[in-house]
Amino acid sequence: MNACPPFDHLLVVPHLRVQNANAVSSPLTHGFPSVTAFLGLMWALERKTRAAGLDLAFKAVGMVCHAHQEQVTEGGFVKSFRLTRNPIDKDGSTAAIVEEGRIHLELSLVFAVRSESWSREPQDAINNDIAKVLALLAGMRIAGGSVLPNTQPKRSRYQPFSVNLTGTEDDRQKEFRKARGRLLPGFVLVARDDLLDTRWSELRKSNDRATRLDAWLSLSRVNWHYQPGEKEGKGQWQHDRKGLGWIVPIPVGYGALGELHAPGSVLNARDAATPFRFVESLYSVGEWISPHRLQSPQQLLWYADSQPQDGLYRCRNGYHRPDQPGVESLYDFD
Repeated sequence: MNACPPFDHLLVVPHLRVQNANAVSSPLTHGFPSVTAFLGLMWALERKTRAAGLDLAFKAVGMVCHAHQEQVTEGGFVKSFRLTRNPIDKDGSTAAIVEEGRIHLELSLVFAVRSESWSREPQDAINNDIAKVLALLAGMRIAGGSVLPNTQPKRSRYQPFSVNLTGTEDDRQKEFRKARGRLLPGFVLVARDDLLDTRWSELRKSNDRATRLDAWLSLSRVNWHYQPGEKEGKGQWQHDRKGLGWIVPIPVGYGALGELHAPGSVLNARDAATPFRFVESLYSVGEWISPHRLQSPQQLLWYADSQPQDGLYRCRNGYHRPDQPGVESLYDFD
């Protein structure tokens, strides 16, 4: 599936405060929870809402980060995670320290929802459903972190709301513009797979043995190059991040390492009723952008693209960079 599943409403839960979320998103990256953690949250929330009798089908999820505080040591170029000492073992000996990265977050979650009842029910009934969803979400973990209570209940910007996208194209655009304005200030994580292909092509011009891993590593750091000037000694150092934006390496799902195993055939598997498969992380490049640069809800949302026959279980996003970025005004919401 290379397109976002159809939906008719957005459910926006703004300014959630999450304590001690998992900051290690993969074996090679850290700094923000993995997209897979939010997709897992979405599916778990859907199961709870259905058990509560709500007619909600969750199709995709988007994340807007307003503030973050990674729990690392301050000072110096090299930083380390702030770790906790685990309780002693049964025999009284000191337990080993397992390195775990934690981060405090303030984020907004945007769920793409399909609901027949929301299309015909009055707004009061929809608000009652949203209150139930919020109560369920408050008792769940977000990327392993705890959801803290809302300490500012009277401020409208902290209240969850729905966006009706069942009207005409103009109506949908108008509603989405209003919604994205309420998500400011903040940053949205979007996929930039195109940058990976572009950098790989550039590297192959000077090294035909360059791989996509070389391109990914090149985009994961700031590369400096010396540009000689017209006169001797008048050159300057330049980096390769100009015009790229705030790009980051991210995991985007899992790739299979072998064939499917029959349910219950693998010892200590979490679910003995589901086929089992060994996988490893897949990596790509993402970009943090301001919500006002989004042109449609699909550019904000992440959804699952499972291709078991190819051994791919990917998270995808529908963002496409416009030909002339930055043309739209920051305050153009209406």
